[in-house]
Amino acid sequence: MSTATVTSKGQITIPKSIRERLNIQAGDRVNFFIDNDDIVTFLPAKTDIRELKGIIPKPRIPVTIEDMNRAIKDGGSKI
Repeated sequence: MSTATVTSKGQITIPKSIRERLNIQAGDRVNFFIDNDDIVTFLPAKTDIRELKGIIPKPRIPVTIEDMNRAIKDGGSKI
């Protein structure tokens, strides 16, 4: 188990073994998550927007601007 100390400014240094395991470099960002049992998990926030390209397939039939506007108008009238 690795341990870190909180400074008076609320900062911690992530132990080297953890940084190496998660491939965290200087300047990287991390996300913190707290579950219902107050257990904190953190993960590197390393997703480059370019990595998301292609995860949603292209539509079989292209959607026109007119179709989008019509869908917005129809959806807005139901609220």
